[in-house]
Amino acid sequence: MTEDSPQGTADGEQPGAGQAWFPPPAPGSYDPAAGYGQPPGGYPAPPGYGQPGGYPPPPGYGQPGGYGGGWQQPSAPKPGVIPLRPIGVGEILDGGFTAIRRNPKSTLGLAAAFLSISGVVTTAFAVYASSLTGNLAVPPAGGTAAQFGPALSTDMQAIGFFGLAGLVSVAVTLVVQILLTGVLTVVIGRSVLGRQVSAGEAWRIARPRLGALIGATLLIGLIIVGLWLVVIALFAGLGAAGAPGVVIGLVGGLGVIAAICLSVWFWIMLCLTAPVVVLERQSPGRALSRSWSLVRNSFWRVFGIQLLAFVIVAVASGILQVPFRIFGVVLQLGSQGQFGTAVVVAAVISAIGSVLAGVVTRPVAAAVTVLLYVDLRMRKEGLDLVLQAAGAGDASGDEFASVWRPGMAAMASSDLGAPPAAPPPAW
Repeated sequence: MTEDSPQGTADGEQPGAGQAWFPPPAPGSYDPAAGYGQPPGGYPAPPGYGQPGGYPPPPGYGQPGGYGGGWQQPSAPKPGVIPLRPIGVGEILDGGFTAIRRNPKSTLGLAAAFLSISGVVTTAFAVYASSLTGNLAVPPAGGTAAQFGPALSTDMQAIGFFGLAGLVSVAVTLVVQILLTGVLTVVIGRSVLGRQVSAGEAWRIARPRLGALIGATLLIGLIIVGLWLVVIALFAGLGAAGAPGVVIGLVGGLGVIAAICLSVWFWIMLCLTAPVVVLERQSPGRALSRSWSLVRNSFWRVFGIQLLAFVIVAVASGILQVPFRIFGVVLQLGSQGQFGTAVVVAAVISAIGSVLAGVVTRPVAAAVTVLLYVDLRMRKEGLDLVLQAAGAGDASGDEFASVWRPGMAAMASSDLGAPPAAPPPAW
């Protein structure tokens, strides 16, 4: 062994090539029960060096809540009624009620104005139709054909007017609901960024889109009616062909079930048409296609949220109308079936109950639909990045409307330094 050669190991062997070699520890410096001693070379020992098991775990490691005992995902900005990230059903409902509470004049006030107009028109037609049907001429028993003629003519005129009044009432109600949906969509859309809008400004923004909104609603109605016409035509065709009654009943029952399922399916797939028409300024046909694309692969989630909102609205509406309906029924029973002041008062009271229930529930239904639309776009197109970018500047009027255009997510992602979001689906 030369002077420059390393000292052999304890068993007389030399360390292999590339193997680190340290002088043997001084006697008493290594205690297996206490762990490793001071590292060679004079370096200070790191925390935990010399303890059995090595380094201690960081504070809270392995405890519920993550590192530090309370690690949480960084919270998303919430300038308005919802946080700017994909949201759950509870946040959708809470955001709807919050939007109504923060904008009572633009939500409840507009609903009261529109529904009052609808209530006055429909109640007037209903009262006049009741005056005719309540005084229908009854042909005398055993009378001649000449005696039947005038009575039947009067009855047919009353029944015809009653049917016409019903159609006019349905049309007026539908138009008012469409107008209210369009205006409330503007209000809720502004609420997402924490901006309030007056009733007049909401009407000014929504008014150019009302024609397209009516067209889109009519298209949806034609689709649903077309499904039922197919079932009716099939049922009538089997009857004309002389099919057995069992076959007609079986095919008719299956056709009705299929029509109900398809109607619900189309209703869910096209339920986001109104927000698309108003916020994205799409044409009626393109709005239907856009709603279909957004709901695709999320049907059951959208169905569950819309069903929950429908149940909440229906229950609340029924509870609010109960006192008015009871009072109206009592007045009608007191009139003994004859048209008079009691019948008019009963109709007016029922209309007031319907308007009050609609004022409370219609904004909730519109808010759920708009927030569901926002949630699906944040999940699929990165709309949250667009809204975060818009929240830092002035987004009002037409500038705010441009925020909702499809394809803005990629621009917002590049502005924020985030990877570009997936482009919207091709139509």
